Amino acid sequence: MHMVATPNRKMQRVLQISMALTATYVVATFYFGFRAHSLALISEAGHNVSDLLAILLSFVAVYFQTRPATAEKTFGYQRAGVLAAFVNAVTLIVLSVWIAITAIERLSHPVAVQPGLMMMVALAGVLMNGTVAALLWKFSGDVNIRSVFLHMLGDTLSTAAVIAGGAGILFTGLTWIDPALSILIAGMILYSSFGIVRETLNILLEGTPRNLQLANIREAMQSVDGVLNVHDLHVWSLDSRSHALASHVTIADMPMSDCGCILEGINKTLRNSFHITHTTIQFETKGCETTHGCSAPPELEAVGAHHHHGHSHAH
Repeated sequence: MHMVATPNRKMQRVLQISMALTATYVVATFYFGFRAHSLALISEAGHNVSDLLAILLSFVAVYFQTRPATAEKTFGYQRAGVLAAFVNAVTLIVLSVWIAITAIERLSHPVAVQPGLMMMVALAGVLMNGTVAALLWKFSGDVNIRSVFLHMLGDTLSTAAVIAGGAGILFTGLTWIDPALSILIAGMILYSSFGIVRETLNILLEGTPRNLQLANIREAMQSVDGVLNVHDLHVWSLDSRSHALASHVTIADMPMSDCGCILEGINKTLRNSFHITHTTIQFETKGCETTHGCSAPPELEAVGAHHHHGHSHAH
């Protein structure tokens, strides 16, 4: 992250507050969920445990992201947050499946629930989750923080649903409302998790960032004066916000001093249009026979050039 320490310091502070609030609430929800025999409350607690993990992982990731690059980790630890979000989302998927299975069993063997207690605990939860979600909203541009924010938002909604369910049980006496609700909550967790798994996996597998089109980037690069052809083009994400690019660019045979202007032009275009700031660009000249001191035939030249940027992917 190329930011001053302050936004990160703030982010860490917000995450610490969120962790403390969530931990308190998890203990309370589990305890009262057992007391009230409410599966919806217990699934709520499970949901919150996953939140706690999410916040903890994000906290660790934010800490790592601030650490400078080293000789071993040349890109620093920018992927830490992405990895954290991925692990989070996977644990959530497992959790939601477990909740759904338990709830389906409950539907066939109903259990008496104490709706009053259920509603009171859920109300506390809505307040707590709402507060944390509001705090995190400011930072939700970062995929890592967004995973936590989604958790919290989902929590606020599902806890509100538990209150509605408690009211429903109070008025109708139908206890199946409780497991039915927990299935709904599980479905919601599942849905938001899949989105995060998709996005983070794309980054981890060096996929082209989801808001960029390779064809557009190639076109923009080729529109720069002096560029004849762009090939072997790779664009990937370091974290959810910083992108890197490596490419071979064919230009006319010219002195090195003139290449600078072309490189400048390419970088400016990439920076302004696509927010790509980290680039590795290798120039190649057209027609090797005219170049002085170039004895290799053109096809060999092209093969040799390929070895040049294997390094950009190994991180």
